[in-house]
Amino acid sequence: MPSPDWTSPAAEGPVDATVELPGSKSLTNRFLILAARAGGVSRLRAPLRSRDSLLMVEALKGLGTGIEDDGDDWLVTPGQGFGPARIDCGLAGTVMRFMPPLAALASGEVHFDGDPHARTRPMGPALEALRSLGVVIDDGGRGSLPFSVTGSGSVRGGSVTLDASASSQFISALLLSGAHYDDGVTVHHEGPPVPSQPHLDMTVEALRDAGADVDDSEPDTWRVEPGPLNPLDVQIEPDLSNAAPFLAAALVTRGRVRVPGWPQHTTQAGDAIRGVLDEMGADVILGRDGLTVSAVDGFTGIDVDLHDASELTPVVAALAALADGPTLIRGVAHIRGHETDRLAALAHELGALGSDVTETEDGLHIVPRRLSPTTFHTYADHRMVMAAAVLGLAVPGLVIEDVGTVAKTLPTFTELWTAMLGQRPSEGRTA
Repeated sequence: MPSPDWTSPAAEGPVDATVELPGSKSLTNRFLILAARAGGVSRLRAPLRSRDSLLMVEALKGLGTGIEDDGDDWLVTPGQGFGPARIDCGLAGTVMRFMPPLAALASGEVHFDGDPHARTRPMGPALEALRSLGVVIDDGGRGSLPFSVTGSGSVRGGSVTLDASASSQFISALLLSGAHYDDGVTVHHEGPPVPSQPHLDMTVEALRDAGADVDDSEPDTWRVEPGPLNPLDVQIEPDLSNAAPFLAAALVTRGRVRVPGWPQHTTQAGDAIRGVLDEMGADVILGRDGLTVSAVDGFTGIDVDLHDASELTPVVAALAALADGPTLIRGVAHIRGHETDRLAALAHELGALGSDVTETEDGLHIVPRRLSPTTFHTYADHRMVMAAAVLGLAVPGLVIEDVGTVAKTLPTFTELWTAMLGQRPSEGRTA
């Protein structure tokens, strides 16, 4: 059921806030997959607890993995054997793509389904890759949810070629389980450039953290050798993509926002927000205690390629609608296959507010215009909620439809947002 609409609070002046964010969804779900078949009990410190990560937890529990709370941490105990299961993917790309290669190691049928829109998200290349490795898949010829994976307790593995231009998750999924295949796995990408390269770097680094032997020295080819994985004891970094709307608030309000714990080195694609905000005119400082973004004057439109950090597109588009001058966002054609068709959704919703928006072959061209409040539809997409909140800072009365969908990656978003503005959560009232 959709959640209530929410009148996004407008800024009454420059913000000056410190915003502490929960852990990265991308890291949390990768470490969960690795821990599920490691050689002992793993500890994930301060993982993200959101809809996407809790769906992953339930999926792994369905296959026999033990996952329990220990204070703010999760203790993950590998199961003795994987059995038949039914897995709800929700709208989580990491669940629908990372789990099938692991489920192929089960004994019996594992059925996958999810939210209605999840059935439109591309899965064909991932399923065909598993078939080529000898895994039995029944998807009714759709190349999408729902489908079933019938395992025999082991996977031959070996070499596979696929087109991952729609999602780097197709590659990550195979790599994360490849060490458990008899012959390991070698993945060759053949097609247009793979989007979100930082997410592949994240997968490789996470595998190495677990002791896997990974070779990524050849372009568009990744090799994971067969062998046991070590149990993990890892601290989950703050989610840097979820930081984007809060940092954007510094520009919109001519204020300052600090995010503690920002890593000095990271594979998170969201780290690219630093360069984007700097180019738009913000003062961006990364120190030992975190990241601080501040702005005094107006900010400018830019020409930016977000191919490797496409999840930032909605927030950058919101900033573009409020900037001094036009913005061209390029390299993000693949986000038409995300939680919604993000390019079409952004073009429609920004246009309804009054922006001059043109949807290009691989992005958006946005010319700022005077904006008027209306209801901003979110299409069950958490990033659309975040974009709308940024706009609401400068457009009093803007109503965000189904604000609760933001729980996909940040359940406490509205509380953090109103606290940043110095307001109680109740002051962002339902409409």
